[in-house]
Amino acid sequence: MKLLEALLLGVVQGATEFLPVSSSGHLVLVSWWLGLDAPPLIFSVVVHLGTTLAVIAYFWQDWWRIIQSTLQGVLHRSFDWNHNPEHRIMTMLVIGSIPVAVVGFALQDYFENTFSNPAMVSISLFITAGLLIYGEYASSASPDTTHELIPQQIRFIDSIWIGLAQAFAIMPGISRSGSTIAAGLFRGLSRPAAARYSFLLATPAIIGAGLLETLHIISGEAQFTRDLAGVLFIGFVSAALVGFASIALLLQVVKRHRLYGFAAYCVVFGMMSLGAVILRG
Repeated sequence: MKLLEALLLGVVQGATEFLPVSSSGHLVLVSWWLGLDAPPLIFSVVVHLGTTLAVIAYFWQDWWRIIQSTLQGVLHRSFDWNHNPEHRIMTMLVIGSIPVAVVGFALQDYFENTFSNPAMVSISLFITAGLLIYGEYASSASPDTTHELIPQQIRFIDSIWIGLAQAFAIMPGISRSGSTIAAGLFRGLSRPAAARYSFLLATPAIIGAGLLETLHIISGEAQFTRDLAGVLFIGFVSAALVGFASIALLLQVVKRHRLYGFAAYCVVFGMMSLGAVILRG
């Protein structure tokens, strides 16, 4: 890889990991558009570490409060998921992470190998757009929607639905944040609450994906070379910085605007890419 390629892919990873437009889909399509080879596995691990650092750094106060309260509750045998908001959200995050852990461990390689071609990814972007549109429609059309819900008040059934949506997003082209935010809107969360819970739920998923890729490296499926050092540094830094900025941007956007703009982007980019695939044969 060249340094410019590493910078570009790091920026793409950082932006699209958190914006509801599919990071996996963009990495496939951007590489295809530019004629780039698939990046080495170790590069994927490093940019994942960059986005992991971004989401932990942005929500470090939330995670510190949740983990500290949970540990104290366990150690003092006072864990109360029903009344303590930190204990409750930890419980919901654990439940919501189970589907992606099961599906990711069992089927991630299958989905990536089967659906990572540009045509399938382009079509998957249309699905992401549909999820965003339906989530907004369900949120605004239901008079019973509790728009003041905060992540700590999420219910068991909500966490299961959102967790299943995150597992569905293992397919390249399906946005993880788009799917989970749309599921949160469908379950009655406000856009800010759905986005915040989506990012909290993303943290263990992103860490888990990075650990799986790291295991591949340890097992000898990828090799580190000195020539990769500069490429990895550029990829890590760009993914972390752009990822942090993307989180801040999306949280501000969802407070004031609906997600139709992201849906329109997915449709346009998907149509352009699918058209290019067809023209290129």
